[in-house]
Amino acid sequence: MKRAVFLDRDGTLIVEKNYLHRPEDVQLFPGAGKALKRLGDAGFQLIIVTNQSGIGRGYYTLAEAERVNERVCDDLARDGVRFAKIYIAPEAPDQPSRGRKPSPQFLFDARDELGLNLADSFMVGDKLIDLESGWNAGVKQSILVRTGYGRKVEKESPGELKDAVVVDDLNGMAEWILNQK
Repeated sequence: MKRAVFLDRDGTLIVEKNYLHRPEDVQLFPGAGKALKRLGDAGFQLIIVTNQSGIGRGYYTLAEAERVNERVCDDLARDGVRFAKIYIAPEAPDQPSRGRKPSPQFLFDARDELGLNLADSFMVGDKLIDLESGWNAGVKQSILVRTGYGRKVEKESPGELKDAVVVDDLNGMAEWILNQK
Protein backbone atom coordinates (compact mmCIF):
# COMPACT_ATOMS: atom_id res chain seq x y z
CA MET A 1 0.00 0.00 0.00
CA LYS A 2 1.22 3.48 -0.91
CA ARG A 3 1.63 6.44 1.42
CA ALA A 4 0.47 9.98 0.73
CA VAL A 5 0.83 13.52 1.92
CA PHE A 6 -2.45 15.38 1.54
CA LEU A 7 -1.97 19.13 1.26
CA ASP A 8 -4.28 22.07 1.56
CA ARG A 9 -3.58 24.62 -1.19
CA ASP A 10 -4.16 28.23 -0.06
CA GLY A 11 -2.06 29.22 2.94
CA THR A 12 -0.17 25.93 2.81
CA LEU A 13 1.38 25.57 -0.67
CA ILE A 14 0.75 29.12 -1.83
CA VAL A 15 0.30 32.51 -0.22
CA GLU A 16 -3.27 33.04 0.96
CA LYS A 17 -5.08 35.58 -1.22
CA ASN A 18 -8.73 36.37 -0.76
CA TYR A 19 -10.67 34.14 -3.20
CA LEU A 20 -7.69 33.57 -5.48
CA HIS A 21 -8.88 32.94 -9.03
CA ARG A 22 -6.20 34.39 -11.29
CA PRO A 23 -3.21 32.18 -12.14
CA GLU A 24 -0.91 35.20 -12.34
CA ASP A 25 -1.58 35.86 -8.64
CA VAL A 26 -0.21 32.48 -7.52
CA GLN A 27 2.78 32.85 -5.20
CA LEU A 28 4.44 29.70 -3.89
CA PHE A 29 5.88 29.71 -0.40
CA PRO A 30 9.69 29.75 -0.46
CA GLY A 31 11.13 26.24 -0.47
CA ALA A 32 7.81 24.58 -1.29
CA GLY A 33 9.15 22.82 -4.38
CA LYS A 34 12.23 21.41 -2.69
CA ALA A 35 10.24 20.20 0.33
CA LEU A 36 7.63 18.46 -1.80
CA LYS A 37 10.28 16.97 -4.09
CA ARG A 38 11.93 15.34 -1.07
CA LEU A 39 8.61 13.73 -0.14
CA GLY A 40 7.97 12.55 -3.69
CA ASP A 41 11.48 11.10 -3.89
CA ALA A 42 10.78 9.23 -0.64
CA GLY A 43 7.81 7.52 -2.29
CA PHE A 44 4.91 9.64 -1.05
CA GLN A 45 1.99 10.39 -3.36
CA LEU A 46 1.26 14.13 -3.20
CA ILE A 47 -2.40 15.11 -3.26
CA ILE A 48 -4.03 18.53 -3.02
CA VAL A 49 -7.35 18.75 -1.13
CA THR A 50 -8.81 22.24 -1.34
CA ASN A 51 -12.04 23.97 -0.38
CA GLN A 52 -12.87 26.63 -2.95
CA SER A 53 -16.01 28.26 -1.59
CA GLY A 54 -15.58 31.21 -3.95
CA ILE A 55 -17.05 28.98 -6.66
CA GLY A 56 -20.19 28.24 -4.63
CA ARG A 57 -20.46 31.89 -3.67
CA GLY A 58 -20.36 32.90 -7.35
CA TYR A 59 -17.06 34.83 -7.09
CA TYR A 60 -15.28 32.73 -9.73
CA THR A 61 -15.78 29.59 -11.77
CA LEU A 62 -14.52 26.03 -11.46
CA ALA A 63 -12.56 26.60 -14.69
CA GLU A 64 -10.78 29.57 -13.06
CA ALA A 65 -9.94 27.46 -9.98
CA GLU A 66 -8.59 24.72 -12.25
CA ARG A 67 -6.38 27.26 -14.06
CA VAL A 68 -4.97 28.34 -10.69
CA ASN A 69 -4.29 24.68 -9.88
CA GLU A 70 -2.54 24.26 -13.25
CA ARG A 71 -0.32 27.22 -12.41
CA VAL A 72 0.52 25.75 -9.00
CA CYS A 73 1.38 22.42 -10.64
CA ASP A 74 3.43 24.06 -13.39
CA ASP A 75 5.38 26.19 -10.90
CA LEU A 76 6.13 23.18 -8.69
CA ALA A 77 6.97 20.95 -11.66
CA ARG A 78 10.08 23.11 -12.15
CA ASP A 79 11.37 21.45 -8.98
CA GLY A 80 10.31 17.99 -10.14
CA VAL A 81 7.10 17.88 -8.10
CA ARG A 82 4.12 15.94 -9.45
CA PHE A 83 0.70 15.64 -7.84
CA ALA A 84 -1.13 12.34 -8.06
CA LYS A 85 -4.52 14.06 -7.77
CA ILE A 86 -6.24 17.34 -6.94
CA TYR A 87 -9.61 17.37 -5.22
CA ILE A 88 -11.71 20.56 -5.18
CA ALA A 89 -14.77 21.15 -3.00
CA PRO A 90 -16.52 24.04 -4.81
CA GLU A 91 -19.40 24.47 -2.39
CA ALA A 92 -19.91 27.42 -0.08
CA PRO A 93 -19.92 26.56 3.65
CA ASP A 94 -23.74 26.63 3.83
CA GLN A 95 -24.21 24.30 0.82
CA PRO A 96 -24.35 20.49 1.05
CA SER A 97 -20.99 18.98 0.14
CA ARG A 98 -19.59 15.47 0.15
CA GLY A 99 -15.95 16.57 0.14
CA ARG A 100 -15.68 19.95 1.82
CA LYS A 101 -13.17 19.79 4.66
CA PRO A 102 -13.38 18.79 7.47
CA SER A 103 -15.06 15.91 5.63
CA PRO A 104 -12.60 13.05 5.08
CA GLN A 105 -14.36 11.99 1.87
CA PHE A 106 -11.66 13.10 -0.57
CA LEU A 107 -9.03 11.26 1.48
CA PHE A 108 -11.21 8.14 1.31
CA ASP A 109 -11.67 8.67 -2.44
CA ALA A 110 -7.89 8.95 -2.90
CA ARG A 111 -7.37 5.82 -0.79
CA ASP A 112 -9.73 3.88 -3.06
CA GLU A 113 -8.56 5.39 -6.36
CA LEU A 114 -4.81 5.26 -5.69
CA GLY A 115 -4.47 2.30 -3.33
CA LEU A 116 -3.30 4.36 -0.35
CA ASN A 117 -2.81 3.37 3.25
CA LEU A 118 -4.25 6.29 5.20
CA ALA A 119 -2.73 5.03 8.46
CA ASP A 120 0.71 5.69 6.92
CA SER A 121 -0.29 9.02 5.36
CA PHE A 122 -0.31 12.66 6.50
CA MET A 123 -2.61 15.68 6.20
CA VAL A 124 -1.04 19.15 6.08
CA GLY A 125 -2.77 22.50 6.29
CA ASP A 126 -3.03 25.91 7.90
CA LYS A 127 -6.55 25.59 9.38
CA LEU A 128 -8.25 23.33 11.88
CA ILE A 129 -10.59 21.99 9.19
CA ASP A 130 -7.55 20.67 7.33
CA LEU A 131 -6.30 18.83 10.40
CA GLU A 132 -9.79 17.57 11.23
CA SER A 133 -10.13 16.13 7.73
CA GLY A 134 -7.00 14.08 8.37
CA TRP A 135 -8.10 13.01 11.83
CA ASN A 136 -11.54 12.07 10.47
CA ALA A 137 -9.85 9.89 7.82
CA GLY A 138 -7.51 8.18 10.28
CA VAL A 139 -4.22 9.47 8.89
CA LYS A 140 -1.01 8.83 10.81
CA GLN A 141 -0.63 12.53 11.65
CA SER A 142 -2.20 15.89 10.88
CA ILE A 143 0.33 18.71 10.62
CA LEU A 144 -0.33 22.43 11.01
CA VAL A 145 1.99 24.80 9.14
CA ARG A 146 2.42 28.29 10.58
CA THR A 147 1.96 29.81 7.12
CA GLY A 148 -1.38 31.23 5.96
CA TYR A 149 -3.74 31.15 8.94
CA GLY A 150 -1.54 28.68 10.84
CA ARG A 151 0.01 31.09 13.35
CA LYS A 152 -3.42 32.50 14.20
CA VAL A 153 -4.87 29.00 14.61
CA GLU A 154 -1.97 27.99 16.84
CA LYS A 155 -2.49 31.05 19.05
CA GLU A 156 -6.29 30.88 19.22
CA SER A 157 -6.87 27.10 19.39
CA PRO A 158 -4.09 25.47 21.42
CA GLY A 159 -6.46 22.90 22.95
CA GLU A 160 -7.60 21.63 19.56
CA LEU A 161 -3.98 21.17 18.47
CA LYS A 162 -2.99 18.71 21.21
CA ASP A 163 -2.97 15.84 18.69
CA ALA A 164 -1.32 17.84 15.90
CA VAL A 165 2.27 18.46 14.96
CA VAL A 166 2.99 22.17 14.42
CA VAL A 167 5.83 23.27 12.13
CA ASP A 168 6.92 26.57 10.62
CA ASP A 169 6.51 25.72 6.94
CA LEU A 170 6.65 23.01 4.28
CA ASN A 171 10.36 22.50 4.87
CA GLY A 172 9.69 21.74 8.52
CA MET A 173 6.81 19.49 7.53
CA ALA A 174 8.93 17.48 5.09
CA GLU A 175 11.74 17.17 7.63
CA TRP A 176 9.33 15.97 10.32
CA ILE A 177 7.66 13.38 8.04
CA LEU A 178 10.95 12.06 6.69
CA ASN A 179 12.25 11.56 10.23
CA GLN A 180 9.34 9.24 11.11
CA LYS A 181 9.93 5.51 11.09
